Amino acid sequence: MTSTAAATTDHGHTPVVVFACRANGGRSVASRLLTEHYAGGRVVAISAGTEPGEHVHPEVARVLESLGLDTSRESPKLLTSEMIAASDLAITQGCGENCPYVPGARYRDWPLEDPKGQDETVVRRVVADIDTRVRDLLVELVPGIELPPSLVSRSA
Repeated sequence: MTSTAAATTDHGHTPVVVFACRANGGRSVASRLLTEHYAGGRVVAISAGTEPGEHVHPEVARVLESLGLDTSRESPKLLTSEMIAASDLAITQGCGENCPYVPGARYRDWPLEDPKGQDETVVRRVVADIDTRVRDLLVELVPGIELPPSLVSRSA
């Protein structure tokens, strides 16, 4: 499940990225919210999980809220083959063997520590890692994008 090529942005095409983790309560939610914040509508970000939980992990929600990202409308959802097939890129974040494989789909794995149940320092470190990866991804997906300052570096 790897790919190194960037999604193309042909004549108004808005790239779609699916962020997938196990419970859809931490890593994938942070990735989606950070992508939406930085992309300003130039990328569609979806998050889902292979075994969705009941809610966003509270420790992750607290850190994201402290960065100014609203988690109140987030609710875990099941990752489907259709979501992956309709995307330009699926980024896996610890969804393991349960992640649907769609022939021809582009995958990339981000090995990230699971923030569930961790203390604030660990959650902030994971979110900072995601922040860097999301910013790099957006530069790749949207040539010429001018990103706003990092939320994570402002909060440090």
